[in-house]
Amino acid sequence: MKNSSKKNFPDKNNKEYKENSEFGYYSKNSKRSEKNERFSNNYAKNKNAENLNKNDKNKTFSSLKSRKPIFKSNKEFPNKNAEIHQEFTNKRNFDDWIWGKHSVYEALSSERAINRIWCTSEIFSSDKFYLLLKDLKSKGVLIEEVSWNRLSQLTYGASHQGVALQLACSKTISLEKLINFSKHNCSKPIILALDGITDPHNVGAIIRSAEAFDCKGIIIPQRRSAGLTGTVAKVAAGALEHLQVSRVVNLNRALEELKKNGFLVVGLSGDGQLSISNFLEKAPLVVIVGSEDKGISLLTQKKCDYLLSIPLKGKTSSLNASVAAAISLFHLTSK
Repeated sequence: MKNSSKKNFPDKNNKEYKENSEFGYYSKNSKRSEKNERFSNNYAKNKNAENLNKNDKNKTFSSLKSRKPIFKSNKEFPNKNAEIHQEFTNKRNFDDWIWGKHSVYEALSSERAINRIWCTSEIFSSDKFYLLLKDLKSKGVLIEEVSWNRLSQLTYGASHQGVALQLACSKTISLEKLINFSKHNCSKPIILALDGITDPHNVGAIIRSAEAFDCKGIIIPQRRSAGLTGTVAKVAAGALEHLQVSRVVNLNRALEELKKNGFLVVGLSGDGQLSISNFLEKAPLVVIVGSEDKGISLLTQKKCDYLLSIPLKGKTSSLNASVAAAISLFHLTSK
């Protein structure tokens, strides 16, 4: 009798069947067992990953539940906008500011010392303000036409009615008066002119040095320069009360006018070919101090009769503007 097992598993195919000791059954292809093994391993890994994710979610959820809410109620912030406005106004000192049509008009009419004016085009062209603003602009007061929104930003939402101004801590005089005053009080006066110095601390320190070395005045351009603000007066430490200041619309035109009146124009520059210690001129002088980063502008350098340099011996390539002004005034007044 023939063995039925041989029909199912012929001898020629016996080599294709290998015993899998791990699972205890016969597999036609060994690759299938490898696939099954990988599948079982991956399944176990995925199961562990799911358990970890569940644990993490539970931990996150529990930690969120344990946290206290940041905003418990609206009682902590009753009026948020009002508090923000108050915070900004506290940070910025508005003691020298005036805004509103009536308040500004009275300040302009009383001839108070003014540093800067901001107004809308409607205010500038109005019958009430036009002549006053035009006259102040010719005297060197910086007037800016701005939009209503910009003025609201500057005053942090105050009721400005289209106009605001910043008072100056000291009155200024015209260039003509400064020339006459300096020549009347000294045979060889020295006047300082600032070109592009926008830091009020530097301006205040220069004013202090100028008064200490008996300069007869200081010239500040209308633009690209710090005005006579409270910070300038504080740094000047009282020197501003004893020094004449002229604020001019155009510095280069002012230098031409000074030349016509017998002044030599001297500029302080790191690129100057003549050392200040070798400068021996005794005529009335105008000493120009430029900003630290850009120095004296090229157009203003062309107006200078001399460009003087301060010799430096260390590795530092330049000096602070106020320090350079003090050193130059010491050399020029000690001869």
